[in-house]
Amino acid sequence: MDTIESLGYLKGLIDGLDLDDNKKETKVFKAIIEVLENMNSDIDAAYDDMEDMAEQLDVIDEDLADLEEYVYDDDDEWDDYDEDEEFEIECPNCGEIIGVDEETVLSGDGIECPNCGENLEFEVEFEEDDEDAE
Repeated sequence: MDTIESLGYLKGLIDGLDLDDNKKETKVFKAIIEVLENMNSDIDAAYDDMEDMAEQLDVIDEDLADLEEYVYDDDDEWDDYDEDEEFEIECPNCGEIIGVDEETVLSGDGIECPNCGENLEFEVEFEEDDEDAE
């Protein structure tokens, strides 16, 4: 039995008691029933609002999924980007393989080979994408 049915049943019980409308107890019972009816009405309105918000949230969720797919597309070149990427450089003097971080390579500043002390300088060339060449 839902709330509105329970309220109807309770009202029927009180009406079935044939209480005198002028008695204080009868007025209290009727006031309690009225408060319960108002509360039921408020709960129904809140439930309806909650259903509306849930529908709006579903629409927003779908829009966000579309936006994420657009922004974080699987073909995006940034998917494979590693901020802490290290490059392996071979010293032309001694053949030692040296790990160098991207910041050092891009700065163009040279580093000293830890094996032979040779000063290594970097020249960075960027490849153009097919789309950029057009």
